[in-house]
Amino acid sequence: MSSSVSVAAEWDLLSDRFYRRITIYSPLPWSSPATTTASSSGGGSSGVGRLDLSTHIVAAAPFGGPIAAVRDDSKIVQLHSEPSRRRLLLFSSSGHPLASSPWTPHLPRLHSLAFSSSLNLLALLSDGSLLRFRLPDLNPITSSSPVPLLPPASGGVADAVFWGGGVAILTEDNRVVVTTDIEVDDPHPRELADPGVAEDEQVLCMAVVEPQFVMSGSPEVLLAVGDRVVAVDEDGVQVLGEALEIGPVQKMAVSPNGKLLAAFAHDGRLLVIPTDFSRIIFEYECDSALPPDQIAWCGLDSVLLYWSEVLLMVGPNGDPVQYNYDEPVMLIPECDGVRILTNSSMEFLHRVPDSTTLIFGIGSMSPAALLYDARDHYDKQSAKAYDNYQLISSSLPEAIEACIDAAGYEFDVSRQHTLLRAATYGLAFCSRFPHGRFQEMCKILRVLNAVRDPEIGMPLTVKQYKLLTATVLIGRLINANQHLLALRISEYLNLNPEVVIMHWACEKITASAAIPDVVLLEGLLDKLRLCKGISYAAVAAHADNSGRRKLAAMLVDHESQSSKQIPLLLSIDEQDKALQKSIDSGDTDLVYLVLFHIWQKISVEKSAPLDFFGVINARPLARDLFIAYAR
Repeated sequence: MSSSVSVAAEWDLLSDRFYRRITIYSPLPWSSPATTTASSSGGGSSGVGRLDLSTHIVAAAPFGGPIAAVRDDSKIVQLHSEPSRRRLLLFSSSGHPLASSPWTPHLPRLHSLAFSSSLNLLALLSDGSLLRFRLPDLNPITSSSPVPLLPPASGGVADAVFWGGGVAILTEDNRVVVTTDIEVDDPHPRELADPGVAEDEQVLCMAVVEPQFVMSGSPEVLLAVGDRVVAVDEDGVQVLGEALEIGPVQKMAVSPNGKLLAAFAHDGRLLVIPTDFSRIIFEYECDSALPPDQIAWCGLDSVLLYWSEVLLMVGPNGDPVQYNYDEPVMLIPECDGVRILTNSSMEFLHRVPDSTTLIFGIGSMSPAALLYDARDHYDKQSAKAYDNYQLISSSLPEAIEACIDAAGYEFDVSRQHTLLRAATYGLAFCSRFPHGRFQEMCKILRVLNAVRDPEIGMPLTVKQYKLLTATVLIGRLINANQHLLALRISEYLNLNPEVVIMHWACEKITASAAIPDVVLLEGLLDKLRLCKGISYAAVAAHADNSGRRKLAAMLVDHESQSSKQIPLLLSIDEQDKALQKSIDSGDTDLVYLVLFHIWQKISVEKSAPLDFFGVINARPLARDLFIAYAR
């Protein structure tokens, strides 16, 4: 039981639930005196130096996503401690540099950074305009010019709240503008109803109930104005919770399910209330009336408040848990906890799963704990192993399930192995337990351990992985140019690797400008042949768009589907080959497509009819089809 005691010693009791803070990555590479990143501007690598969260505007993507940072030009920094020119920096969650790009000078002041649900980086400027950057190279999307999101003469951005698919902006003249199609090239911002803020009033804070949690399907913006909170949408304004007499609210955060609101009041009370303000679920009086720098939900059971050097976790009952930090902290909410980013480490704070509590809880005599101990006794060749089995024989399926489930929540690989070994010991005596459950968890853990590696830096939990899905994870890996790992995961999970190989081929073409077409073709075909039915035409089209028409012509020869092959041949001026391929396919529609294309292309020449008939006379089928059409 000593191992169980040591595991439980890492937990903190909040109300009747345990929480644990796991150090995922430490130290972070950026905490060293100098960091080198690949520059997306084509100038090789560039030194980034030590990244200090207190002097940078920082954003982190959910689901273990990357971290972006730009030096805050409103903060005073020590001379020579930072490069003189500001840069847009991109890191993995493990702190490894991914990209670096010069920040465009003479732009309006940067207000905030955020990531969209498709992992595009968004930069909101103080005048309400938006820049979007594609990962991982940080190249601007569509245009280097900012896209305006605010109406003219609005006074700029006073506050803003992002969510995966949009942003709500409070202007300096107290108007609320919402954009829900922030991913498109031409977003359509719309102004909500006038919140009715008087000239002598101030909006203290804002929060957003995301569209998927609102019956209307549109976001609802909550504004703390004076001693009231108002809900603003397109239809009007509603004053909330007047009967509750909460007083001025200085900080708010909506829960992950959109049903609850954590509000820090002016008198130092933390209140948890439904988003309709129907009642106060619980309240806690903090020692400080100063509003916290950050407030975030940790799952659905607790709220985190951060002041300088102090992180307080508050639950519905009992004393809060306090963590002390001697460096800046950034809270990154996840669906099942909070990632805690500091200058030197990445941690994950979450509620201890019930299965883990059953096994490692101090003094636990649950079937799962006894099965775990039975495996330990078995490894020591002790007869107590069988004694434990006899005690839990009637509850063996539940004990096995708990061991498997607990293994899924562990970041420590050795502890995963120990829990899974305990499950296999129980499986030897329980034929009625579905073995597919064990195999499924082993697969999930192999994938999670691979992406959690510091070189990859995606610290996903099992719950996050299931919500994200393997397909989306593979998409994130290929967009991060981790094609080999994405291919191995696809093959391991029996998923179609076509999207991985095609993305790799297109990136290879883009990055191989100096490699001759024949040499590059050989390398591409070696990989493309790994996937049957892959679209060579799509890769050839990318080669053509990259200015490599000869390579495109050689690639399209390997396309097996005439309906994809022939249009591309026409687009790269291979009319003769397209005509012959269409005739060989026996598809008269394709033959007509080529004939009309050739006629249209040469119709501007004086000898067009002679040239055209010279082409089709050598091919009887094409000639006969054209004659039939002309009649």
